[in-house]
Amino acid sequence: MSEFWAMGGYAAYVWPAFGFALVVLMGLLAQSWRAAHQREAELAQLRELVRAGRAKPARAQPRHRAQGSATSRPVSRVE
Repeated sequence: MSEFWAMGGYAAYVWPAFGFALVVLMGLLAQSWRAAHQREAELAQLRELVRAGRAKPARAQPRHRAQGSATSRPVSRVE
């Protein structure tokens, strides 16, 4: 068992790498958890505003096409 913990003489490199990876993963987990809860709270606030009639849900605006063109963006030509 002590050979396992010694990692064949590379324990000084292996265990800090595992520790660093664990710290980074735990930090990402905490950040993701915190962001998810913030977004849920923000969504709840927005839903309450819509229900109270203080804000109206956004509606999709129709896109106007340029006259004589299939796209609304101008075409640049390089000669």
